[in-house]
Amino acid sequence: MVIQAAAEIQHDVDQGEPQQVLGLKPSPGRLFKYSNGLRLSILNELNYSSVLSADRFSKDLLCELCKLAARLQMGELKVGNALSDKILATAFFEPSTRTRLSFESAMLQLGGKTISVAEAATTGIAKGESLVDIGQMFNSYANAVVVRHTQQEAIQELSTYLRIPLINGGNGSDEHPTQALADWYAILKWKPEIGFKTLDNSEKLNLGIVGTPGSMRTVKSFILLALLFKENIKKITIISELADPLGSEVQDFVNKSPIPIQVIHDLQKVVSNLDVIYMNGIAWLGDGYRTLGRRFRLDKESKLKPGAVILHPLARKEELSFTLDDTEHNLYFNQADGAVYIRQALLLSLFKRLDLVPEGLAGKQG
Repeated sequence: MVIQAAAEIQHDVDQGEPQQVLGLKPSPGRLFKYSNGLRLSILNELNYSSVLSADRFSKDLLCELCKLAARLQMGELKVGNALSDKILATAFFEPSTRTRLSFESAMLQLGGKTISVAEAATTGIAKGESLVDIGQMFNSYANAVVVRHTQQEAIQELSTYLRIPLINGGNGSDEHPTQALADWYAILKWKPEIGFKTLDNSEKLNLGIVGTPGSMRTVKSFILLALLFKENIKKITIISELADPLGSEVQDFVNKSPIPIQVIHDLQKVVSNLDVIYMNGIAWLGDGYRTLGRRFRLDKESKLKPGAVILHPLARKEELSFTLDDTEHNLYFNQADGAVYIRQALLLSLFKRLDLVPEGLAGKQG
């Protein structure tokens, strides 16, 4: 089935969306410059399935999910009661603001309900309960669960007896797949050609990643999705102060990558050549968080390429100056604003509720 808007899409105008004060404001409608139809057969691959890693997504699935998020962000899909019979558990055994609240907001705006674990100290873990048993408990209390945990192996342990879909909201230094969805939703709104065309060589992107994929879960998930756009990325440059920022698992992906990937230790040597700069300054190292890459700072005086954009999962520290907020390079506020919509799209697909799209927006079978 294909979902299409009955009215002509205004590609470059935000519809019914509060305007941001600072930074770039690419319209969600830009995603439909090259592909208006929404292919439900691809989105149905997510029906009642868990999302543990960014490698769960193909390029087609990622692009269709972003298109669905765009329809939601433009207010074209009235699905305020779509999940009225569903309960989402947000189980955060590690502190979180944006991820937990954006999932809860997404669920509530779809008419669903949420129950929450805000910190490990309020659960049976404080009394020695196993993650395996907690996973079994979730089966009785909710229809899906979003989990964040300090331990990388926690997601697998929780899955042992779990019968409902599990969404990884960040596990130790491993992954944060739904953050990567929000990252690429922002990029595709900014430059939709990346997902739907093959660019000329002169237009292909030089992508810079400031951080350590081996110990920063957002960076790891971001680079895994970046590899899906191999035909339109000229080079990926990883900038880190560590001699080996990748780690063995990411190194395996890099070794198989058709995109040239280099690791350097000086941001200033490459900053003027980068089209997209993905930044993070917080890593999980063994038993807690560390702030890394303090010397890799961007501010208004940095020699950024004209038209280059910066992304950051936030929260930021000194690596990203507030002086860049009111510039053409700021895509990170738009990135944050899109997080609720991409998670709404994920939840609708996961619960197989795309048949609730209003009849006036439903297109022909195909």
